[in-house]
Amino acid sequence: MSFESLGLRAELLRAVSEKGYSDPTPIQLQAIPPVLEGRDIMGGAQTGTGKTAGFTLPLLQRLMASEKAGKGRRAIRALVITPTRELAAQVNESVVDYGKHLPLKSTVVFGGVSINPQKQKLIRGVDILVATPGRLLDHVGQNSVNLSKVDILVLDEADRMLDMGFIRDIRKVLALLPKQKQTLLFSATFSDDIKRLAKDLLRSPVLIEVARHSAAAESVTQVVHPVDKNRKRELLSFLIGSNNWQQVLVFNRTKHGANRLTEQLGKDGINAAAIHGNKSQGARTRALADFKAGNIRVLVATDIAARGLDISQLPHVVNFELPNIAEDYVHRIGRTGRAGNEGEAMSLVCVDELKLLRDIEQLLKCDIPRVPIDGFDVDPSIKAEPINKGRGRQQQAARKPAGKKSSSARNRRRPSGNRSNRSSQGAR
Repeated sequence: MSFESLGLRAELLRAVSEKGYSDPTPIQLQAIPPVLEGRDIMGGAQTGTGKTAGFTLPLLQRLMASEKAGKGRRAIRALVITPTRELAAQVNESVVDYGKHLPLKSTVVFGGVSINPQKQKLIRGVDILVATPGRLLDHVGQNSVNLSKVDILVLDEADRMLDMGFIRDIRKVLALLPKQKQTLLFSATFSDDIKRLAKDLLRSPVLIEVARHSAAAESVTQVVHPVDKNRKRELLSFLIGSNNWQQVLVFNRTKHGANRLTEQLGKDGINAAAIHGNKSQGARTRALADFKAGNIRVLVATDIAARGLDISQLPHVVNFELPNIAEDYVHRIGRTGRAGNEGEAMSLVCVDELKLLRDIEQLLKCDIPRVPIDGFDVDPSIKAEPINKGRGRQQQAARKPAGKKSSSARNRRRPSGNRSNRSSQGAR
């Protein structure tokens, strides 16, 4: 089927064609028709499936079909909430790209940058607002947004928002919205918490599930390179140099580790930059832009910061350290092999991480090929050391002494205008 067969407006078809797309992806085929009909959606799709266009295109058409289109002062009629700054920016980019031939206006608001320019755009009026939960509530507190006219609500990566502790913020926002509205909820997983949220929000939703969250993209070639922990950086530099890789996304478990690896790669003569939650939004934006432009070869990222990174035709992803949570492996390698392109995902695995590797293979229901690299033989005398298995902010907070607030809780209570939202699925 073609995009023309989905009943989209000529202006939208023109924008799609200008972006170089001709055939809709499976989630677009399944999501666009019911959204155009005004149905609520509960969608499950892994990264790189074209999910963002799956809701952006019909959302734009629905707004144009409304009697309110182009009349009077612009009111926010579509609200898209995302967990992270990077994802919010990319969703808004898709809204702008696909709506370029329509008389609709949009803007994006997130923390980590000045609130005043955002307020000015909101006061002038927009049809579509893309926002992270914390900064959205900042604007509510400063009376720069009115959500009483919202016709369409999109919750993107709802599972990640819950994981990051945003459920209270989400419920505060929901209380400000009209009861009669169309709601589109997208999540990589359908946990019990997500099902409870969906039950409260959705009316007879259409269930769309394109790929299980435990399924890795077939277009990604996966391999494990066994290596001792103290030689990982040496092996990474060797792989980059010997294969002449020009664009590599590398995952590290911690912010400190990402910084340290970036410095070490620099000493090896490899241009690299780190992207994580402690970096300012400006620094993260510059690092991503330099990476996309080819000015740096390696982008070292933590799992949270990498959410929302959409890098077309990214050829290589390296797990410098395996994630503590097996599902995050699927999200990581989903940064490559997107939209039909092929990609490689390599994991540098030491003896400490063999249990993590078994968890990943159990999730994938397959073994990942082991390929030793000459000169990097594993020392069998080295014993495994324990890895911190913290599984998220809520458990970290639970381990803190009574009476002390977690850093994430303190961040959510910062004075209005200074909120720094937790950082970064790509918009196709």
